[in-house]
Amino acid sequence: MAITAAEVKELREKTGAGMMDCKKALQESNGDVEKATEYLRKKGLQKAEKKVGRQTKDGLIKAYIHPGSRLGVLVEINCETDFVARTDEFQNFANDIAMQVAAAKPLAVSREDLPADLVSKEEDIYKAQAKESGRPENVLERIAQGKMEKFYQESCLLEQSFVKDPNKTIQDLLNEMIAKLGENMSIRRFVRFELGE
Repeated sequence: MAITAAEVKELREKTGAGMMDCKKALQESNGDVEKATEYLRKKGLQKAEKKVGRQTKDGLIKAYIHPGSRLGVLVEINCETDFVARTDEFQNFANDIAMQVAAAKPLAVSREDLPADLVSKEEDIYKAQAKESGRPENVLERIAQGKMEKFYQESCLLEQSFVKDPNKTIQDLLNEMIAKLGENMSIRRFVRFELGE
């Protein structure tokens, strides 16, 4: 099937992928834009996984002050080179992450960053709630684990649903940026300030 330049351009504008990648994706999916988009996402995740071990010593610190000046966020996002850190895509990504922290109030970047005593306390609470529910003993652990998963999804930035697109997690968004910009990236840390807290 012949792929036209207009089709390649449309897919490129939609996904931000390179011209040749878009052409190949359209060829692989017989011109179906939705299937081509899915193909590019899968390829992007594979590229992102290959880059995970590489060091991220550059990047930027993004400040976000919410209108009204009652809420502010500082977030550090790292990448491999200052060249990528200066791109509009990276800057926009950093801004999106800062806004996410402002809106969704995560407690930590990942599960590993949560204080062990907080995790232990939450587990104890969920186990006690499961016992109070009167359910059979053999399902209590699964109930508590399900509640812990929900706690992680709400408390860990990388596991939160992206406020601009709830179908993606922040980890999905990060993986897409790694694939798009061709460098390993990481969200290192953040601080959220709210007046009166």
